[in-house]
Amino acid sequence: MFGPTMAGVVHEARLANPTARSRLRRGRQPHWNTIFAGRAHLGWQCWPDDRAGRWLLRRRHAGTYSVEPIGLADDDRGQPADGVSVLTYEQARQKATELASSAEGRAPGRLTVRRAMANYLDHLTAAGKETRHAEATIVAHILPKLGDTEVASLTSAQVRSWLTHLATAPARKRSPRGKQNFKPAPSDDEAMRRRRSSANRIFVVLKAALNHAYDEKLVSSNDAWGRRVKRFKGVDTARTRYLTVEQARALIRACEPAEFRQLVRAALETGCRYGELGRLEVSDFNADVGTVTVRRSKTARPRHVVLTPEGAAFFRQVCTGRPSSQRMLVRADGEPWQASNQERLMKDACARAGIDPPLPFHGLRHSWASLAVMNGVPLIVVARNLGHVDSKQVEHTYGHLAPSYVADAVRAGAPRFGVSDGG
Repeated sequence: MFGPTMAGVVHEARLANPTARSRLRRGRQPHWNTIFAGRAHLGWQCWPDDRAGRWLLRRRHAGTYSVEPIGLADDDRGQPADGVSVLTYEQARQKATELASSAEGRAPGRLTVRRAMANYLDHLTAAGKETRHAEATIVAHILPKLGDTEVASLTSAQVRSWLTHLATAPARKRSPRGKQNFKPAPSDDEAMRRRRSSANRIFVVLKAALNHAYDEKLVSSNDAWGRRVKRFKGVDTARTRYLTVEQARALIRACEPAEFRQLVRAALETGCRYGELGRLEVSDFNADVGTVTVRRSKTARPRHVVLTPEGAAFFRQVCTGRPSSQRMLVRADGEPWQASNQERLMKDACARAGIDPPLPFHGLRHSWASLAVMNGVPLIVVARNLGHVDSKQVEHTYGHLAPSYVADAVRAGAPRFGVSDGG
């Protein structure tokens, strides 16, 4: 995604205004504005499923161009600029100009964290893996604090301080333009656990990217982020919420509009992630064998989700008579489901169904898995339908619900002492 490219003639796109940007073609190819003719350009890129785009800096060195992300783009649909990770056009242009100018005097071999992150995204793309989550994490949480630091000069104290800041800072949230876009600072044990767990996940991305640089021999040591910096312990196990069958039925009935009801039903029938459902096409349903094919997943591994007869009947009803290349599940306006489109609809449906606190959409995936495990479906089968390579994660999250996994094993094999109640 952000590898070396060759640039031809730059056609100056209208990037300064969010409304003008929204009319530009979305996809792999960015739209560019010139910063320094022939040497540096500011770009805007937005994939079809993205709610908003990202700013890119392209600069020339040794006859080729390299491209790296410098921030997310503000938009007029709820993502206000904060001047750090979400930038207006003017802020992005200023940042790109500063980076391009300072790069003029840098030694070609100087590897910054920013460059290491771009290399890592290139590596993920070449491996066919999903990059959007990693890219959003990098732009929002890694580049603002560490982006311009040289990897070779990183210290464990710097990384530890950055990790501590992540764990104590208020969580980001989407909010209407001009309003505060952070949640309250964590103030109780559960809030602290969630922030530390989130910090751990972000740290995993940083370590993976820097370890990639180390493996490629772009840096001589990994001590600064390796064994000396530890993740927070005991914070990654949260209570998994799931719906009962009765609650699921009530939720389906409470969903409005009908297109959202279809989306929720599809999630409960498959256990698929929200993004996976939004990318399904009509041709992905195989009526002959009763499966749905997820071609593009979080792990970059396609899979065939096996449906119950009831689930197959539902998907047959959704797909019958429609062109095979159409998106299977769309909004009322015919557009694809995009990031956050489901949040308000899900909260409203939970309120009407009496589900309090409201269940996030991802809880539908947990519900499918939990109910399947409690009905005796083997953990490895649940794992394969969910897209996991083995049953380890499913065992960790849902194993306590499996009647044949723990309870039956203990009752069958635990020691018996043959002592009556009376001694």
